Amino acid sequence: MLDALRLLACLACVQPTPVASPSRVLAVDVELVLAVDISLSMDEKEFALQRAGYVEALRHPEFIQAVRSGNTGRIAIAYFEWAGTVRDDAVIDWQIIDSPQSANSFADKLAARPFRSFRGTSISTAIAFGTGLFGRTNFAGERSVIDISGDGPNNIGPPVTAMRDAATVKGIVINGLPILINPSPTFKHLDQYYAQCVTGGPGSFVLPIHAAAEFSTAIRRKLILEVSGVQGKASTIPVDADPPIDCLQGERDRRFLSDPYFPELDR
Repeated sequence: MLDALRLLACLACVQPTPVASPSRVLAVDVELVLAVDISLSMDEKEFALQRAGYVEALRHPEFIQAVRSGNTGRIAIAYFEWAGTVRDDAVIDWQIIDSPQSANSFADKLAARPFRSFRGTSISTAIAFGTGLFGRTNFAGERSVIDISGDGPNNIGPPVTAMRDAATVKGIVINGLPILINPSPTFKHLDQYYAQCVTGGPGSFVLPIHAAAEFSTAIRRKLILEVSGVQGKASTIPVDADPPIDCLQGERDRRFLSDPYFPELDR
């Protein structure tokens, strides 16, 4: 219990890098944060496919059409990468997307980022960081969405359900893209874990990826759904799936199993 309290207290230290914001309040259809897993459990092929999927989706005419079809015809978008923590240089600042040119500009920034990874999988820290980003803009979004992708359960940091609930009580919707191309032999139900433990808010959904060929299409579909505000039609994983998922299994596995990715975390 003491360790959990310390972790929750430490979370207050996790602050997003300050980002540029407009000089006046600007209405947008959605403020969208893309939170992308770069932990060591992602192999180089998966990471490259994930990066290419986001770049292609942001450039795709269907995504741009969805953006232009909203009430204001524009969205605000930010991006960051996470593993056991969120590093200072992990953020692509908020940007307005309202045209093919602005969408390509953001995609270019993403494509130019170097490939890198590091230890740990803290979905809870990623959610907390993403939640903090919404307080650092002068945008007035009709909806606030965190779009989180990953290939494993939370195994370090505060309990993921606590951070999810803290975000959703502020009106933030959390959607999930669990990656099951190479599922862990000790954790085979990541899609159900995301549905029951990670995602939340009105219309939230889980869109799992089971094969490398699905990356580009799945990411594009997910972004279009988030931009268009379509609710309740993308989830293929029932939140009340039976049996219930243990939302602390990742932490327990890290503690009791020998994991070559996180040896120093058990010291």
